[in-house]
Amino acid sequence: MGPKNSAHSLVIEGLKKLEYRGYDSWGIACKQADKLCIYKQVGKISDAKLSLLKEIKESRIAMGHTRWATHGGVTDFNAHPHCSIDGKITVIHNGIFENYQKIKNELITKGYEFKSETDTEVAAQLIHYHYEKNKDLMKSIQQTLTELEGRYALVIMNDESNQMIVARRGSPLIIGVGPEKHEYFLASDVPAFLKYTNQVMYLDDEQMAIIELDQNIKFIDLQTNKEITKRTITLDLKEEEAQKGEFAHFMIKEIWEQKDTLLRAVNQDKHKLKVVANLIENAFGTYLIGCGTAGKICLAATYLFAKIAKKHINFAYGSEFPSFKDFIKEGSLLISVSQSGETADTLEAMEVAKEKGATLATIINVESSTMARMADITLPIKAGPEKAVASTKATTSQLAILILLAYASADQLDLGEQLLINAASQINDMLNPRYEDHLRELALKIMNAESMYIIGKGVNYPMALEAAIKLQEVSYIHAEGFAGGELKHGPLALISKGTPVIVLTAKDETYSDILSNAMEIKSRGGYIIGVGPINEDIYDYWIKVPDVGNASPIINIIPIQILSYHLAILRNNDPDKPRNLAKSVTVK
Repeated sequence: MGPKNSAHSLVIEGLKKLEYRGYDSWGIACKQADKLCIYKQVGKISDAKLSLLKEIKESRIAMGHTRWATHGGVTDFNAHPHCSIDGKITVIHNGIFENYQKIKNELITKGYEFKSETDTEVAAQLIHYHYEKNKDLMKSIQQTLTELEGRYALVIMNDESNQMIVARRGSPLIIGVGPEKHEYFLASDVPAFLKYTNQVMYLDDEQMAIIELDQNIKFIDLQTNKEITKRTITLDLKEEEAQKGEFAHFMIKEIWEQKDTLLRAVNQDKHKLKVVANLIENAFGTYLIGCGTAGKICLAATYLFAKIAKKHINFAYGSEFPSFKDFIKEGSLLISVSQSGETADTLEAMEVAKEKGATLATIINVESSTMARMADITLPIKAGPEKAVASTKATTSQLAILILLAYASADQLDLGEQLLINAASQINDMLNPRYEDHLRELALKIMNAESMYIIGKGVNYPMALEAAIKLQEVSYIHAEGFAGGELKHGPLALISKGTPVIVLTAKDETYSDILSNAMEIKSRGGYIIGVGPINEDIYDYWIKVPDVGNASPIINIIPIQILSYHLAILRNNDPDKPRNLAKSVTVK
């Protein structure tokens, strides 16, 4: 919203930059004179024919949405924005309203008809229901928000005013302050408007903002109904960091950026690392939590802490944490790991731990995120914007921070830094065109496999699980990771002649055992792909990696990232936007 007459074009531009957050469908709503115009389509906005927007002459107020389907199929009707029964109130929404069905049923009994299967349309209709009774839009929105349960970031427009009203609870929503007077941008992530401004205001949970054309923005605390003041913050981000540049896809760009990002991760505030190490030393139980890739990194960290610092650290996926919440006491430490800092399950775990008196630490990439603001202490991984859905550079940076923490807990922080600086220099040598060509040759050999498996032992067992995620996400080949020693307890039944099996190795106490496991597979016809510093006779294909000691999980996952990327390309998949997935999982 602002003085420019091309708000709809700016929204389209921003949606394209946020497509990694959802690409099942898209839509926009804009204000022309006293009329709300709505356009929406199924599919990626990057593939859309935008000729239908040409009839929009000018618009100073517009909003848009890219959808990752949660309630209802991928259809035009289910695409956002959603309108009230009379078309006067329009809503876009990230999150999930958990009690929407109950409210929907109640509204149907009152004569309301619904066009979609979504929970979002329920919000639009409920606002309308209250507005018809009290004719006060603000009061109607506030009443609606007290009745709807769940996490949300809502943007609301109506055809009777030049206002845009936004509210949030648990889902990200950032307000960019434009360079022109009374110019504002709203987005779930900063890259949407970074081309125009790096000045932001943060809307916190249970807060609302009212933005009116040619007026200053107002903020309201939804619990007290009082106006509050927000400060403007300058972000240290550059728009070009969020662009592909010379690369065909963000995924391969972000893989290659690991030449630099690992060193940035190592360049931490030593005092902060020691503070967290001291918290671990004195905590009434330390718990690591994360989801997806971050969860695998947390599991790897339990091995690293056991080996390096001789400490037991607990681990749970964010979604599984409720089963262990009763172990959290006052004095416990919860360390959350996330790229986006907006993962719903991890945020919920943090909320539970905070209520029980635990200290919260977080290892995060987006320093402006909800997790970062909720935590008592934050360790930034400094990887820069990561836009491919499959995490690469954030993964290795998260591992680096956890390795530093393990060494800090053993009072050997300098040793940990040197280990990682050496690993970073080895990555710099490893990431070259010949190495990538070598992995593409392997991809050509296995691209038609129905299934593949990855095995590891010790700290490389969690990395086998992470390798499987990478292969699943972008190649769509069935992939599973196993602990090498568990093969004879079931998984060997899956091996037939030519089945590709990746063996992650490190020159540590597990080396001879994992080679024995590889031989078990080889003797049953498996195609052995070795990842390690030594080319063993049992390998059918060798992927060389340097010997970097306890940093082996970092070095071993990088070739799998490259292999996954090239499998995706050869199988005509989009490596940046894999089907059915979104970058930030802001719903449970």
